Amino acid sequence: MIPNFWDPKAQLERPEIPTSRTIRFLVDDDFPPLHFPGLDGTPTGFSVELARAACERLGLTCTVQVRRFDSLLNALSEKQGDVVAAAIPITADLRQRFAVTAPYFKIPARLVTKSVQIKDNPAFTPKLLQGKTIGVVEGTVHEAFVKAFMQGSTLKPYPELTAAEAALKSGAVDYIFADGLSLALWIGGEDAEGCCVFAGGPHLESRFFGEGIGFIARAEDDALHRALDYALQQLWNEGKYAELYLRFFPISPF
Repeated sequence: MIPNFWDPKAQLERPEIPTSRTIRFLVDDDFPPLHFPGLDGTPTGFSVELARAACERLGLTCTVQVRRFDSLLNALSEKQGDVVAAAIPITADLRQRFAVTAPYFKIPARLVTKSVQIKDNPAFTPKLLQGKTIGVVEGTVHEAFVKAFMQGSTLKPYPELTAAEAALKSGAVDYIFADGLSLALWIGGEDAEGCCVFAGGPHLESRFFGEGIGFIARAEDDALHRALDYALQQLWNEGKYAELYLRFFPISPF
């Protein structure tokens, strides 16, 4: 599944941005598949390539500069770059300080179970969780969500996700519930050994899992902010978003 975060009825107008302007994107290089170093060391990833595609769609020149994740917003404020293209969650505080586009990605929460479980019950329903044990990472929003909405199951917290994944493989729990992006990478990786699959659909409740991720510009750079929103919608309409999504998410977290 390729997610769609754009309202087809909302037709955005393209603001004027001088084509002589070079847009400097700031990224972190330690959060695959959104941003990471390529084989030649050049930054790449879904967010990075989406930023480059937005620049191309707007007819602008852009550069990509790598910074430590915890320094990105300060670098933007100090005008060391023009846009942050990294997995910084959209919050009310972020919107007060900066101009943020509509989300181009969200990290859903997902259930994962043994492949044989889905083979036996291909039409997954919430009733299948009754009496089952669900592994979670303790102290997370995922643990809070299970407590609130999966009350017919038994909750089993673990100190970290790798421990919960190992418990699912060994049969110590029936399901794990966690960040769908991390789980998609695990399902498709060597450590899972093909054991497990997603069960049910994505959970996107913003009260628990946030509003998503967008491009971040300085508050006074309104034209650039609106231009990026326009470009993102056009990239979705024209199929470029889907092309990049399929490249970087061979197993979709959605």
